[in-house]
Amino acid sequence: MKAIFALLLMCISTISYAVEQAEEIFKQLAPSLYQIRLIDKASGEKSSIGSGFQISSDGLIATNYHVISGYARHPHKYNIEFLDNKGNKAALSLRSVDVINDLAIVQRDVTGEMPFFDIAKVAPTKGEELYSLGNPHDLGMIVVPGTYNGLKNESFNDRIHFTGSVNSGMSGGPVVNKETQVVGVNVATSGNQIGFLVPHDKLLALYQEYKVSPPETIEKQMAAQLMRSQDKLINTVLNSDWQLKQLGRGLIPTIDVPFIRCWGESNSDKADAQIMAAVANCDLDENTYISSDFFTGSLEMEYRYMESNKIGSTKFYHIFERQLNQVAPGNKAGKDDVTEYQCHHDIVMPTDSNINNKAVFCTRAYKDFPELFDVIYIGISIDHEQYALLSHFTISGVAQDTSLAFLTKFMESVKWN
Repeated sequence: MKAIFALLLMCISTISYAVEQAEEIFKQLAPSLYQIRLIDKASGEKSSIGSGFQISSDGLIATNYHVISGYARHPHKYNIEFLDNKGNKAALSLRSVDVINDLAIVQRDVTGEMPFFDIAKVAPTKGEELYSLGNPHDLGMIVVPGTYNGLKNESFNDRIHFTGSVNSGMSGGPVVNKETQVVGVNVATSGNQIGFLVPHDKLLALYQEYKVSPPETIEKQMAAQLMRSQDKLINTVLNSDWQLKQLGRGLIPTIDVPFIRCWGESNSDKADAQIMAAVANCDLDENTYISSDFFTGSLEMEYRYMESNKIGSTKFYHIFERQLNQVAPGNKAGKDDVTEYQCHHDIVMPTDSNINNKAVFCTRAYKDFPELFDVIYIGISIDHEQYALLSHFTISGVAQDTSLAFLTKFMESVKWN
């Protein structure tokens, strides 16, 4: 009993010390912390809020891109402003963004040098205690202790796994170590004390790039970042090991990269089913936020095998072709963002494959980023009367030549066993 009591006292003491240290850190850093507000010009009211922190003595402030995305996309509709720890408000101007890593740099007017956060030179060690600062639910600035758990597994773009409460409104706030150096930026939460941070080196790179060469326009900067990121993704996939895996009588590719996850389902447990069906789906478990109704950067691949000796071939193919209606773009985009799909239909047999497909290849262009496209490919085998294989992929925000390179390898990798 004494041992339990002693352990309890130790835990209380540890918690008390952590709280005291968090409070001290907050007092020290509060003058360089801000609430970032997006103001709708027509109504004069807040459209969204987030957090931000000063990173230079001349008034540069870091935040998340998604906090100010409304202004980045529609500067005629919104203004950006800050609220500091003393209740002062003033306008901000947008200077630079990193849309892939969800970062932005905004500028406030200053009359002299101001205190600012130092960005760390090295990453934390696993298990190190960190402190997340921000403005949750518009309740005022707070500091939340948490733990560094390394980079998130199975992620193409680096994200830190942080054990701590990153709540709505804390987006864009800094996460600091005991030396008050920034080691990450709040970006997202999965609840249950699971938060995700943008690593400090992404912010440092954006800041240094801005100091050397400010962007000509935010739109051109975003277009270049989207192009580079998706080219890197698709080329990484194309240069990876594509191994064939059996699905029914077919062979489909599995790609040996940690950031693409695959799932499967079938009705093999239903002996009375008229059609045996098996489905495999692989996708990139992340995307790039451009606005609340426009996402890009996705990659999905799906395979559907169906077989039946209980119904006629005509009925079988009518049922199978209805699967086409379930194929949809892999990302959300509106008519203001993209054109209508333009589709090309053909019967194809890839050079290095043994399967004949009725194929459809569709593309739609990005209106504000003219060299980027969303693409959809669908292939339905037409070789056999009582079994068939549907294969399809969608890629969003990709260059034309990159999408064609992926199309060629994808078609050649799907075949009969």
